[in-house]
Amino acid sequence: MKIESVGIIGAGTMGNGIAQVCAVAGLEVVMIDVNDAAIERGLAQISTSLDRLVKKGTLTDQAKGAALKKIKGSTSYTDLKGLQLVIEAATENQGIKEKILRQIDEIVSAETIIATNTSSLSITKLAALDSHPERFIGMHFFNPPPLMALVEVIRGLQTSDATHCAIIDMAKRIGKEPITVKNSPGFVVNRILLPMINEAFFVLHEGLASPEDIDAGMKLGCNQPIGPLALADLIGLDTCLAVMEVYFENFSDSKYRPCPLLREMVAAGYLGRKTGRGVYQYDQ
Repeated sequence: MKIESVGIIGAGTMGNGIAQVCAVAGLEVVMIDVNDAAIERGLAQISTSLDRLVKKGTLTDQAKGAALKKIKGSTSYTDLKGLQLVIEAATENQGIKEKILRQIDEIVSAETIIATNTSSLSITKLAALDSHPERFIGMHFFNPPPLMALVEVIRGLQTSDATHCAIIDMAKRIGKEPITVKNSPGFVVNRILLPMINEAFFVLHEGLASPEDIDAGMKLGCNQPIGPLALADLIGLDTCLAVMEVYFENFSDSKYRPCPLLREMVAAGYLGRKTGRGVYQYDQ
């Protein structure tokens, strides 16, 4: 199957970013969220992101206009009818994703592929909710989707070869580099990355160094483009905590225990860039 039309559930950072890369590649896109205000914010963010690409010279004004015309904002799941692929890109919460996926399953045809953009949840478990689990797959985009080249393509136990091949082809068509991953908490990249971020919080919690020095040490000593604490602010501290809790629950291994400081900061509402304050403070 050559995928030409995509539905995306969620107009937030991940959802509108995925919508953007699909539209720029020429796919028809329906972006759905709970209300018109969320849709308008998502479309505005896409327009701003495209403007940056035009300013950098990597996109023409004509291509920007063509991409925006490819995106339809909606609050109705009925607009998913007839689409070849639907990507759920809601918050990293098992209950929320399950509710959304059940709604999608009730609307789309048996031929529609359903994908979830999760960074840690079980594809096999989510696929079991689907009336046609063989068409279910994981597509883990990285933040921000327009700039990050990688997509982890995760097969559940039920995922068919045809579904896998169609998604690999689609990922390449929208300019991404897909890697195939087995279903396991955190998959590959976050299985390595999030414990490192969590350990950076333990180092901060124990007062071994300042946030700035911790990040500088990893950038200068390990050639990382961004320090782990600054990266946590970019990802969202609540997301980091949620992923570590999934690891801790699934592996029953103390090395995945979330740092108490991370828990405390999330409880305080210090979630990173999106709230204006995390490890660092930001202008809103």
